[in-house]
Amino acid sequence: MGPGHPEQPARLDAIEKSLSAECFASLTWISAPQAPWESLLRVHPQSYLDALNQASPTQGYAPLGSDTQMNPHSLAAIWRAAGGAVAAVDHVFRGETDNAFVATRPPGHHAGVTNPMGFCFINNVAIAARHAQAAYGLERVAIIDFDVHHGNGTQDIFWSDNSVLFCSTHQAPFYPGTGGQNETGDHDTIVNAPLFAGASGEAFKEALSERILPRVERFRPDLIIISAGFDAHADDPLGGLMLSADDFSDATKRIMEVADRCSKGRVVSILEGGYNLQALSLCVSAHVRALMGI
Repeated sequence: MGPGHPEQPARLDAIEKSLSAECFASLTWISAPQAPWESLLRVHPQSYLDALNQASPTQGYAPLGSDTQMNPHSLAAIWRAAGGAVAAVDHVFRGETDNAFVATRPPGHHAGVTNPMGFCFINNVAIAARHAQAAYGLERVAIIDFDVHHGNGTQDIFWSDNSVLFCSTHQAPFYPGTGGQNETGDHDTIVNAPLFAGASGEAFKEALSERILPRVERFRPDLIIISAGFDAHADDPLGGLMLSADDFSDATKRIMEVADRCSKGRVVSILEGGYNLQALSLCVSAHVRALMGI
């Protein structure tokens, strides 16, 4: 997105390096395919996808709002980020893997039906949820978002949908200005657990254990999708929470315990934020180790 922008290719370089450690030797790596067009259309209208195509520059950068812009290669990354989310669902439901971590960029949870924002163009978790419902007949999907920023785009997409439970713990008041506890959706399927700046790992654990995971368990989802943002780490430059890599490991383990009871262990985790490269490496390593049960 431009020189000095925090949403940078080095994020994925750092993740690949962290996952090259010997303890991850058993991982299966799959290149993210381009998303099937029908999977995109389940969330975003043709007119919006056409607008993204038209906005794509042949050189330089094309701004789409104050904090999000495209270069000539952005579209390829956007379509494959969504395609990775779809492919992860397929691999889990075909029984080829127990769970999956989708290490792609750009992120997606700020993207609404027709609006890019917050470094996001296409809502990858929403596309994954809709694909799971359409391709595998799922009745209920739960999305858990622990990025430091509230997933306003995901919340808006599923506000009136009683088949998808959206739960978020995040810093507030903070960008993008949404995510209050009073935002519950048309069917009480939106659960927000905001945390004040400076909140510790203990407050994060309490938000999960008291507000979010009990609601997920009562919802009895057929699949749990994680919006896995790691910018709530204490060293992240864009957030003000004080979490550690161990906090993300613990959260992942707790989510997997609920998945074991409700969704046959099926979890698809999709990368969102995380902009301190060293912290991102540590957090992703801890997250994936927990997904692997090691």
